[in-house]
Amino acid sequence: MSTCPRIPIAALVGPLWRDDLFAPYAHTWAFQVPAVLLLLAAVGGLAGLVTYRAPRLWLAATLLASVAGLAAAVFVLCGGADWPEAPNAGAWDWAPGFAVCGEMVHLRLDALSALFLALTCVVGGVGAIYGREYWSDRAHPRSARAGRLWWSVLLLNLGVVLVAANGLHFLIAWELFTLAAYFLVTLDRQRAAVRAAGWLYLGASHVAMLALFAFFALLAEHNGSWGLGPLRDHADLAPLFWLALIGFGLKAGLFPLHVWLPSAHANAPSHVSAILSGVTIKIGLYGLIRFSGWLPVPAEAGWAVIALGATSAVLGVAFALGQHDLKRLLAYHSVENIGIILLGFGFALVAVEQGDAPWGRLALAGGLLHIWNHGLFKALLFLGAGSVLHATGTREMSRLGGLWRTMPWTASLFTLGAVAICGLPPLNGFVSEWLVYLGLFDAALTHGPSAWAAIPAAIALGVTGALALACFAKVCGVVFLGAPRTAAAERAHECGPAMKGAMIALALLCAAIGLAPVLFWPAIARAVEAWRPTWTAVGTTAPLLPLTLFHLVLAGLAALGAAWLWHRAQRAGLRRALTWDCGYAVPTGRMQYTAGSFAATIVEWFDWILRTVRHEHVPVMEDLFPVGAQREEHTPETVLEHIVQPTGGVVLRLSTAVRRLQHGRMQAYILYLLLGVAALAALVIGGGNP
Repeated sequence: MSTCPRIPIAALVGPLWRDDLFAPYAHTWAFQVPAVLLLLAAVGGLAGLVTYRAPRLWLAATLLASVAGLAAAVFVLCGGADWPEAPNAGAWDWAPGFAVCGEMVHLRLDALSALFLALTCVVGGVGAIYGREYWSDRAHPRSARAGRLWWSVLLLNLGVVLVAANGLHFLIAWELFTLAAYFLVTLDRQRAAVRAAGWLYLGASHVAMLALFAFFALLAEHNGSWGLGPLRDHADLAPLFWLALIGFGLKAGLFPLHVWLPSAHANAPSHVSAILSGVTIKIGLYGLIRFSGWLPVPAEAGWAVIALGATSAVLGVAFALGQHDLKRLLAYHSVENIGIILLGFGFALVAVEQGDAPWGRLALAGGLLHIWNHGLFKALLFLGAGSVLHATGTREMSRLGGLWRTMPWTASLFTLGAVAICGLPPLNGFVSEWLVYLGLFDAALTHGPSAWAAIPAAIALGVTGALALACFAKVCGVVFLGAPRTAAAERAHECGPAMKGAMIALALLCAAIGLAPVLFWPAIARAVEAWRPTWTAVGTTAPLLPLTLFHLVLAGLAALGAAWLWHRAQRAGLRRALTWDCGYAVPTGRMQYTAGSFAATIVEWFDWILRTVRHEHVPVMEDLFPVGAQREEHTPETVLEHIVQPTGGVVLRLSTAVRRLQHGRMQAYILYLLLGVAALAALVIGGGNP
């Protein structure tokens, strides 16, 4: 690949006004600004590695890195040229003379990678603020320092993955952020469930790593180098898409490759769960989207992605409905939203295959915006769940209840995130799903296979939204409304200012994108064009101005209605009582709906895949009333427990049987060699006959 003139590292730290240090790019702000900002972000990230023993200095360094990286990404998204500028597509040398593993460092920041970098910086910075209070040195003296160290390693290597334009460096950074995420998941490794979740995550990640190593090695063999860049005209590279789908799909957690995700997200500290769901699984999507834009893909790739997206969306929310653990429920909603994103991406691939159909741009734009939206509201929901866990010590929803009175900020912010994830106006989740719907509706109006696929995809998307609404009605009703079910819920208290401020920041961003989507559209359009440069001339438009006005009016009416209800309630006075006593003379909090009973009917619809395990204790009759009646339900991870684990058991038994052949007897080894030679000879002779 062609490269631009090499620029020494000293040029990046020299004064901006000395043109001789930047030739031939010193006159170009599009080069200077991102270069300096990315360098500042790297310095902040490295400072975080050094200062992890000093919490305040570490937080300052992490915020510096996050703000600088966010500024560089925003600069590119707001109209700055791709960095660095070059006359030809491909990879470019940023720091000649500085090599890793014998390969020169290549960096690239275009609109697509900038979109993911901005999300990484926002969630990484907010999570650092939250984690400073949530996982403090006082409460966790043995693991708080390690948590800060691995947080910095994670953010630094996530950034390298997003700007790397060299396959070897991409793989190194990928492995480093995977290891950092493992150590963050297992911060509370005294618990057996945490250790098991960590090993499962690590095992799945290394299966993905094997697929990615094969992908990049075959790509490097074809290119003659590890450099990455557009190779759309090389049709022989199309089969590599399936390796990318496995490797990146495992990291993204799409169904059925999601087996590691529920346990890792549920058992990790909540701010770690937020960045795992909000960012790291999106890096899997980044790899899939990035290389499908740079490389050719098979003709059937779009249809496969659509099928996986629809399956992930519907089954992800179905599994979420069957959960009683608050964080595990949120984890399955990550699978659901990955499916929504894949629907938009899949139809974009189909649109390219059908001659760059205009509806593909809308579908991809919706999918890319949903990456950002899901990162924001899912991080908000996990931080809200962490606040509940911090205050009550339990994630079991049926042990909670009535938290709105004692935790009004957490309850309100969590509810806002719930409205956003359900795709309801006027918040950001509605905007991105609406764009996907527009793409599907336009595709349905065409003649051909795309129309037949768009109709069931739109139905699946609608069913997913309805089920998500039912699921979060269950969560908000069981956790925050009603009366406390246990003493833990009665003793709940509101979180501190750092945790509260982090949630407020994410909530404001959710509201900003929802109320003014037209302001964020240029950034999304640039990312779409970066994925498919041939779409630049045609342009991508969406009727977002009417949606912006509608959302502003709707938000105003909602605010006025809430104010009127509050005023009327204050004037009339409030009398608090249990909602429903079933005719009992002395009602208690245990008479309320549990998480299982609330969604029992819907869960039964999907019992064919959920395979819910039910335990019933037959009541003993004493006089007129039963005593000791009890019913419990548990929804297993079907793919893991019924497919992966049995298959792994068979493999282990076979390996144990084969190991018995190694008994140290020389005569047997000679017999093995003779049998092998005989089999090889038979194969050669049989293959030589016509």
